[in-house]
Amino acid sequence: MSTQPIITARDVTFYYFEEADNRQLLALKGVSLEIERGSFVAVLGHNGSGKSTLAKHFNAILLPTEGTVEVEGIDTREEERIYDIRQRVGMVFQNPDNQLVATIVEEDVAFACENLGVPPDEIRRRVDEALKAVGMYELRDRSPHQLSGGQKQRVAIAGIIAMMPDCIVLDEPTAMLDPRGREEVMRTIRQLQEEFGITIVLITHYMDEAARADRVVVMDDGRIALDGTPKEVFRHVGLLKRIGLDVPQTTDLVHQLVAAGLELPDDILSEQECIDALLSLMEE
Repeated sequence: MSTQPIITARDVTFYYFEEADNRQLLALKGVSLEIERGSFVAVLGHNGSGKSTLAKHFNAILLPTEGTVEVEGIDTREEERIYDIRQRVGMVFQNPDNQLVATIVEEDVAFACENLGVPPDEIRRRVDEALKAVGMYELRDRSPHQLSGGQKQRVAIAGIIAMMPDCIVLDEPTAMLDPRGREEVMRTIRQLQEEFGITIVLITHYMDEAARADRVVVMDDGRIALDGTPKEVFRHVGLLKRIGLDVPQTTDLVHQLVAAGLELPDDILSEQECIDALLSLMEE
């Protein structure tokens, strides 16, 4: 995997303006972050932590009040390069119904490409490949409104893939889905990263989703509180709980067992790791 960052944020500060109160609200406080090409990064944080605000800077939906964001070396403030930035970084939002615009699945996936002026033959190829990538090719003739929540979100992701971005930012894409739909989307995200080399930035408040990433960034009060591998981040159980976040259930169980006096590793994430560690302890 190349270590060249695809997205670089330097000292990013951002204010929202609240018209009702005629005041500015500080949402990001000097955030610096690099996203490596081909990586899978989860960004965690409670409501109001700044995680979604940060995500919207990655494809120039928002621009820094202070500091800079660069996408493959392009400053997001360069208005004439917005098209280039959004071709490189696609965005998937929480509610798939807000992203589906056509009456047929394949037409929906083709929509953005048509707006970009991609030739018809190329659109056909991209749409077919994108639908196959998310496992929705067999349902290409369906109406999006006949699909489950998880299937709709996969169609929304396919629409972004058809634009052939280098990076996809997903802002809480499973928040409105049932457990089955969540698993469908998470499996799709991981496949896109592993098989196609697409950089994934997942904004989430689900600990088990973040645990499946390569790297976890924890936001709190507009700043980065923790940044590391899932094992490195989730061993900080006390800190995470103090800033209003939970930890994966297995990690929480191990934390309680260690507090009760058992000698177990403090970086256990999966159920199997927990079982193996307990069996090892019993054998001793």
